[in-house]
Amino acid sequence: MLRNILSVGGLTLVSRVLGFLRDVLTAALLGAGPVADAFFVAFRLPNHFRALFAEGAFNSAFVPLFSAKLVQDGQAAAKRFAEEVMSLLLAVQLLFLAGILAIMPQFMTVFAPGFSDEPEKFRLAVLFTSITFPYLLFISLESLLAGVLNSMGRFGAAAAAPILLNLCLIAAMVLAAPLLPTVGHALSWGVFAAGLAQFLYLYWEASRAGMGLRLALPRLTPDVKRFLTVLGPAALGSGLTQINLFVDTLIASLLPTGAVSYLYYADRLNQLPLGVIGIAVGTVLLPEMARRIKGGDEPGAVESQNRAVELSLVLTLPAAAAFLVAGLPIVSVLFQHGAFGPTDAAQSAATLQAYALGLPAFVVIRSLVNGFYARHDTATPVRVALAATAVNVALKLALMGAAGPGRPGGGDFRRRLGQRRAAGVAADPARAVQGRCPAAAQPAAHGHRGARHGRHAVAGADPAVVLADRPQPVRAVGRAGAAGPCRPAGLRGAGGRAGPAAPVGPRAVPPAPQERLTLKPPARS
Repeated sequence: MLRNILSVGGLTLVSRVLGFLRDVLTAALLGAGPVADAFFVAFRLPNHFRALFAEGAFNSAFVPLFSAKLVQDGQAAAKRFAEEVMSLLLAVQLLFLAGILAIMPQFMTVFAPGFSDEPEKFRLAVLFTSITFPYLLFISLESLLAGVLNSMGRFGAAAAAPILLNLCLIAAMVLAAPLLPTVGHALSWGVFAAGLAQFLYLYWEASRAGMGLRLALPRLTPDVKRFLTVLGPAALGSGLTQINLFVDTLIASLLPTGAVSYLYYADRLNQLPLGVIGIAVGTVLLPEMARRIKGGDEPGAVESQNRAVELSLVLTLPAAAAFLVAGLPIVSVLFQHGAFGPTDAAQSAATLQAYALGLPAFVVIRSLVNGFYARHDTATPVRVALAATAVNVALKLALMGAAGPGRPGGGDFRRRLGQRRAAGVAADPARAVQGRCPAAAQPAAHGHRGARHGRHAVAGADPAVVLADRPQPVRAVGRAGAAGPCRPAGLRGAGGRAGPAAPVGPRAVPPAPQERLTLKPPARS
C-alpha cells in the first residue's frame, strides 16, 4: 500500500508542479480582473459537479462494488458490471449537459448572482461555462475508468491523467491565446480539449488491461440497482460538500472584482498537499480496505487505515504550518508577475492562511471516510457532512454580516444583496470605498498655513496620517480648499493620476507603494 501511495503521490506531484506553472502563466496573462473571474467561475462549475457525480460519490459507490465483483465473480463479471454502469452514466450525463446548456444564463444568475451587476463579466461567464461544461461528461467517464484501473491495482494511469489537463491549458495560453479575443477564451477551450484527451488516454489504458468497455442500452439490472442504492446517500454526502464550495463562489461573486480569483489562487496552493497526500492516500486506501473486508481480514483493514492516517498527518502538518507562517512570500514568489500585483498577492495569501487552518483535518477525512464506504456505510458520513455544512454556511454568512462597513466584504456585501453595485466603485477590495469618504488627512504637523482649516485633505494617504477614528462628513476638500463632492474612486495623487481611496477605520490597508499619494504643502497666496 505504501508503494502505491508513493506512486500515486509522485505522479500527482508532477501534475501539481505543472499546475503551478500553469497558474503562474495564468496569473501573469490573466491577473485577477473580470475576465479572470469569469473563467474561474466557468472552470469551477464543472469541477463542482465532477466532485458530485464523479470523483466523490461515484467512486465511493462504484469502487467497493466493483472490487467485490472482481474478487468473488471474476474479471468477466466485473467488466459486465462496469459496462452497465457506464451506459447509464453516459445517458444521464448527456441529458444533464443538454439541460444545463439550455438554461445557462439563468443558471449563472443563481450560481454567481453578483455578476449580474456587470453585463460584460456576466456575458463572458455564460460563454466560458458553455465551453467548459462538457468537461463534466468526459471527466465522469474518466472517473469510472479510473475506478476500474485502481480496483485492479493499476494506479499509475489515473494519477497521470491530470497531467494532460495542465499541458492542454498551458498549450492553450501559449498557442491559442493570440488567435482568440482573450486568454479566458483560450483557457476555456483548453479545458474542453483536456477532458477529451484524459478520457481517451484512460480508455486506452483500460483496454490494455483487458477492460475495454463497450456501450450497451442502459438497463436497471440487479447490480445496477444495488449501485444506485449505494450511490444515493454517497451523492448526498458529496453534494453537501459541494454546497460549501457553491456558497464560497456565490459570496465571492457579490464582492468587488478579484475576490473569485483570490479564492482560486489560494485554493490551488491548498490543493497541493491535499492532492499529493490526501487524494493519493484515499485513492489507494479505498480498494485496499474493500478487498480486505470482503476477504474477512477486518484487522488488516483497520491496520491499513491507521497507517494511512499517520502518514497523512506526518506529511500534512508541516505544509499547513508553512502556509500559515509564510503564506505571503509563497504567493508572491509563485504568482506576483505581470497582471497579478502586490494587493492581489496579499489578498490571496490571507485566503491561503484561512484554508491552512483546516488542511490537516481535511486530509485525514479522506482516510476516515473510506473506512465507512469500504463497509458500504454511507449514512454516517452523510450525517456528519450535513451537520458540518450547516455550521460552515452559517458561520460564513455570520462573519460576512459582522464585517465592518469599511472592511472588504462588510457593508459592501450587505448593500449588494439589496441593490446593484454603484458605478465607479474601486475594483480593488482591499481599498474599495464603502459608500462614504475616508477621513481627511491634514498636514498640520508641518505648520502650513490653512492646515487647521482642513485644506488639502488627501484621501488614500498613509495610515500614519489618516484620522481613522471615524469617517468625516461626506465632503472632500479640493486643491484650493473649497468643499466639493466626495469622489469614491479616489482623489488625485502625485503626478496628477487618480489614486484609489483607502478604507476607513483603524485597520485601514495602506495603498501599494507605487500608489501612495504625496502630501504637498499648500500653495502660498
